[in-house]
Amino acid sequence: MSVDRVEEAENTGASEAVVTAAAAAVTYYSIAPGVRLNVRSGPGTGYSVVRVLAEGSKVPIYCQTPGTTVTGPYGTSNIWDNIASGEYVSDSYVHTGSDGYVASRCS
Repeated sequence: MSVDRVEEAENTGASEAVVTAAAAAVTYYSIAPGVRLNVRSGPGTGYSVVRVLAEGSKVPIYCQTPGTTVTGPYGTSNIWDNIASGEYVSDSYVHTGSDGYVASRCS
């Protein structure tokens, strides 16, 4: 979890941490069993592989965007999941429990 900003509240005489709403809990999703999943630099198979996730990995989904259509264990989808800055995986390999978007669209 990341914290965008922490402020010290001084008007009460006691130090009080105020955390912004962006620090809300992030949900992690499992990738398909038995799969070593390519992580790409953009939302499509034409982007370079930046790393490979190990079998049994779980990933956060910060936002989702359309890209190359891929068929995987969880169906056929053009949805790509942003799992870190500049890192995307095909949603057809991530068990989200949905055929649609489960996070906001990437801007």
